[in-house]
Amino acid sequence: MNEILLEVRNIIVRFGGITALNNVYFDVIKGEFLSIIGPNGAGKTTMLRAIIGVVKLLSPSRIFLADRDITDITVHERVRMGLAMTHQIVRPFKSMTVLENVVIAAGHKRTGNPFSAMFSFDRKSEIEKAMNLLDTVGLSDVAEQPVTGQPLGVLKRLEVARTLAVNPGLLLLDEPLAGLNHVEAKKMADTIVKINQNGLTIVMIEHNLAEVLRVSQRLIVLDNGFKIASGNPDAVLCDSKVRAAYMGKEKINAAA
Repeated sequence: MNEILLEVRNIIVRFGGITALNNVYFDVIKGEFLSIIGPNGAGKTTMLRAIIGVVKLLSPSRIFLADRDITDITVHERVRMGLAMTHQIVRPFKSMTVLENVVIAAGHKRTGNPFSAMFSFDRKSEIEKAMNLLDTVGLSDVAEQPVTGQPLGVLKRLEVARTLAVNPGLLLLDEPLAGLNHVEAKKMADTIVKINQNGLTIVMIEHNLAEVLRVSQRLIVLDNGFKIASGNPDAVLCDSKVRAAYMGKEKINAAA
């Protein structure tokens, strides 16, 4: 029997007079690779930000992680419970090397506590962990190089490695392929698949439909803040409401 890891229930988010998410609901099965797609302004990034806890939810919105209601807990508490999110715009520590960026993330439990940080001098375990993660994302050969001057493809992989360093049980990916060329996008998508196959549950939002269709196990489609379809990728892309949302040939009845 499939184990539900994340439950998203009746999510409503408003920014001023604009409803960004309107009664969105779905489950995420432990171990699956789920992608959320939709045209620009559909509410995709807002959905991930709602899950991680940085946007205000309106009643009756609820979010459950491993059967625990996390709707009202902080981002830091969610991270401690195993939630982690990458960002489309990567912001590494530019004064550090690629390896040092991941080492900092790997030692977050020690550096997050000033007292323990003062008496923690041995970083051998963090360095070993960071090197393993860089190998996972294909960056071990640039580990000792400075971040400054690295191409976007490297920075995107570094962002994933830094996020994996906090030991998530559920990884949220915000457009990890954005800005990459065809070859880089395919390599990045293959890396994400490998991470998922190693047991990590992944929820990804992405505009590169070719790669989304190739690697995702299931799709959810948002449009104008509503969930309009979900299911097998091939079947979802044949849905008339989904095609209309992307092609703009007809107004979608969001309540349908």
